[in-house]
Amino acid sequence: MPFCRSVFFSLVSVFLSVTTFAQTTSPSFLKLNARQACWADSVFTNMAPGDRIAQLIMVAGYSNRKPAYEDSLIRLVQTNKLGGVVMFQGGPVRQAQLTNRLQAGSPVPLLIAMDAEWGIAMRLDSTVRYPYQMTLGAMQGAASDSLIYQMGANLAKQARRLGMHVNFAPSVDVNNNPNNPVINFRSFGEDKYAVARKALAYMRGMQDNQLLTSIKHFPGHGDTGTDSHYDLPLIAKSRAQLDSLELYPFRELIRAGATGVMIAHLNIPSLDTTRNRPSTLSPAIVTNLLKNELGFKGLVFSDAMNMKAVTKFYPSGKADELGLEAGMDVLEFTEDVPAALAQVKQAIIDGRITQASIDARCLKVIQAKAWAGLDNYKPIVMENLVEDLNPVQDELLNRKLTERSLTVLKNDRNVLPLQDLDTLRIASVAVESDKITAFQQMASNYTQIDHFNVTSKSADSTWAQIRDSLSNYNLILVDVHLNNIRPAVKYGLQPKTAGIVGELVATGKAVVTVFGNVYALDKLTFPMDTAQPSRNIEQARAIVMPYQLTPYTEELSAQLIFGAIGASGKLPVTVNQRFRLGDGLPVRAIGRMKYTIPEEVGISSKFLTQQVDSLVNVGISQGAFPGCVVQMAKDGKVIFRKAYGKHTYDASLGAEPLPVQLDDLYDMASVTKVSTSTPALMHLVDDGKFNLNGKMADYLPGFKKSNKADLLWRDVLTHQARLRAWIPFWMDTKNPDGSWKPKTFQKERSGRYPIEVTDSLFEFKNYPKTIFEQIRDSPLNAKKEYVYSDLSFILYPQIVKRLTGENFEDYLKKTFYKPLGASTLTFLPRRFYPLTRIVPTEYDSLFRKTLIWGRVHDEGAAMLGGLSGHAGLFGNANDLMKVYEMYRQKGSYGGQRFISEKTIAEFTRYQFPELGNRRGLGFDKPSFAYTGNAPKSATKDSYGHSGYTGTFVWVEPDPAYNLTYIFLCNRVYPTRNNPKLGNLNTRTNIVEALYQATKRGL
Repeated sequence: MPFCRSVFFSLVSVFLSVTTFAQTTSPSFLKLNARQACWADSVFTNMAPGDRIAQLIMVAGYSNRKPAYEDSLIRLVQTNKLGGVVMFQGGPVRQAQLTNRLQAGSPVPLLIAMDAEWGIAMRLDSTVRYPYQMTLGAMQGAASDSLIYQMGANLAKQARRLGMHVNFAPSVDVNNNPNNPVINFRSFGEDKYAVARKALAYMRGMQDNQLLTSIKHFPGHGDTGTDSHYDLPLIAKSRAQLDSLELYPFRELIRAGATGVMIAHLNIPSLDTTRNRPSTLSPAIVTNLLKNELGFKGLVFSDAMNMKAVTKFYPSGKADELGLEAGMDVLEFTEDVPAALAQVKQAIIDGRITQASIDARCLKVIQAKAWAGLDNYKPIVMENLVEDLNPVQDELLNRKLTERSLTVLKNDRNVLPLQDLDTLRIASVAVESDKITAFQQMASNYTQIDHFNVTSKSADSTWAQIRDSLSNYNLILVDVHLNNIRPAVKYGLQPKTAGIVGELVATGKAVVTVFGNVYALDKLTFPMDTAQPSRNIEQARAIVMPYQLTPYTEELSAQLIFGAIGASGKLPVTVNQRFRLGDGLPVRAIGRMKYTIPEEVGISSKFLTQQVDSLVNVGISQGAFPGCVVQMAKDGKVIFRKAYGKHTYDASLGAEPLPVQLDDLYDMASVTKVSTSTPALMHLVDDGKFNLNGKMADYLPGFKKSNKADLLWRDVLTHQARLRAWIPFWMDTKNPDGSWKPKTFQKERSGRYPIEVTDSLFEFKNYPKTIFEQIRDSPLNAKKEYVYSDLSFILYPQIVKRLTGENFEDYLKKTFYKPLGASTLTFLPRRFYPLTRIVPTEYDSLFRKTLIWGRVHDEGAAMLGGLSGHAGLFGNANDLMKVYEMYRQKGSYGGQRFISEKTIAEFTRYQFPELGNRRGLGFDKPSFAYTGNAPKSATKDSYGHSGYTGTFVWVEPDPAYNLTYIFLCNRVYPTRNNPKLGNLNTRTNIVEALYQATKRGL
């Protein structure tokens, strides 16, 4: 192998580095393989001395400007043979195109850099944004550091995909000045050990994935009150103070192999007594402290050379020369390239800088290029660029990072997580948002909440109306939206905003979440000796700090409040005497549904979505149903929620074909049986009020002399008690000529005909009694075998009333729906919801002669006033899932037990498999030979039910799956004579796709 000068220079550099602090791990780019080393040597050897100076200069590049600007940038880089470009604002496709043009005309491949502390989205649209470092500083434990490492690794992969080689990150500044105008939220916090540990994880994640880093802002920018973009900050600390705090993270990361260090523009008299000399231009700081004393061998980058902290005292060009003279390796954002090159060449002539030192630094830059892969440069592939830069794994990582950072600073009497939802009347007030927020939308998934919005620009009368309305609630969720994170503008907190928050906490009912800079808490913490101490944010019942305003912080903060997730974050800084470093209360999760993405449970969202979309779209295209809602959960995590199609095919029957929404209400049909009657019976079994082995007459005294008196309830609930399948009750109300029989129906409401069946059809008040008598007197089937029957479920409301003294609907809402937060589950939904939220079912051409819309589809239930144990329940998919999640969790949900584990197990097991009966008690279960009533992969422990209108629910408790599934559609629109849904087997095929996705994994 030929001798390579690059290897020689590396050895000489190490030999000549006399240090008092060794960089234990050399920067990775100094450990090249033979091919890379020889490439670097060849490039260096063939480079003229003047061109070696140019390799030390990086200029700014923007991809959001006009073609003329891009042409001028390319000319500047190519004419001067510069070493690199620092990219700023733009878009990924535009930047990639510009980068390819720049690289194509450069004799030596360029280093492409970016200041991407919280991801490429810091500069470019349509890319991944990670949390700020201050947010990450709140995370606790080694597992959190592993997530930060993963963030660095993922960011590196995105950067490399975009043709970038350097990230000017992480910031290792210890932010111990709350009013720091330039670092602040960009720091991991004020604990030097935590800063070093988290920054090290971030750095390693990037460097292990072939991205050069530059830790910053040396020797520490955390205790400044001046923004170096506009003036030169003064650090009036002693050397001992700097050693004990600011320099600590730099030492640790240098020891661990940092590839780059960025020098800040700071005036530090204890390190350099030269008046108004920025640290970037200080030999004492760059060479003596960083290179010699700390032994740093990597690339030394300047902070941007256009910043006022430099240009205020040193002209462009001269400042660049002084930076190299001080020991800088790379000058970032040089404004006047020709002037800088001329000044450096003159300095070499004058002997202030040696050509040998320029050569050594140039070679180091070329070695870094080789390590970064530029020895085998390839243009950026434009195909699928944006998709590749936004992998779904980064959404999952963002969720994990955000979740672990959430910090609860107050939790009076453990109000969080919210429990006993049936006792809460909740309002939410979004402060500084004029529309429903992501926080409010997520909170509404858990229970009924009324939302209000107010901003500092709202009229006083608007706020007064809201304030008056809040007296009707006993809990107020306050989400404060601060749209600025900088102290110079008080974090976006207007005086009126603070006043509104103060009034809200003064109610004693507020749970406050502040979406903004953590230091904003100081602006909401008023002295307790003021005239109105009750307006202090400390008077809130609970305080949640998510550190910034993003869709992730909004959604996950709401999930924290309702107990879907816990909280473990702690303050990374001291805000004031009340909120100090390390504050943070643990909050436990209590098993409510978490809303996330399939990847969190090991499922590919792409695969699952493709499968479900395909099956649903086939059903809609073939006219099996006009629209539907599909909701899926695994391990208690909702991973799929999607609305498809429309309410109707057209407006011919009077209902507009509105797009289906997730919160639309559907007629559950026979899913009513396992959502009303069955849970009621389970609860009564637990209370010792109902005996499954008892006889029908035990709970229906009127049946004592009937042929059903001795029927056992276990047989009844498994549909093998010889009951008829159904009785067409409405047919007995008509005369042969089609007119109504006496005491059945009439067209107008009256005292004798109060039961509304349609707008123009009212039933005789005592006719429901006739229905019960018809059931009582109906003949039994000759053979005891499985025959699915509605009849017993019609009777359960009477049993509940007799055993509890409560009406069926009241009992269900009090016992189950309100505590579950399932507020849309109801009978007779027209009482509470507009028709636009209720999906129509069938046009009844035989009995009711109208479109059935917001009224129960089943004729028998309609004749019972719309309220029965076999049909009549309405609701949305999300609320229905809460019932089945409670089942899957063996009778518990949200920290509350509804049904005993033993009773759940009893009702959901096969009762008579030896007779070939597949039923549980009330529940359907998989057939012993596949028939399509259940998904193919369903285990023997699974259970659910289907509904005539097209609904379907399924629970798979097997630990290998842990699935819950809801499918709601109106396949009977406009007529029930449509077997396509069953023929296509859409409902069970969709849940089978979930089973397959679970087996397949990521």
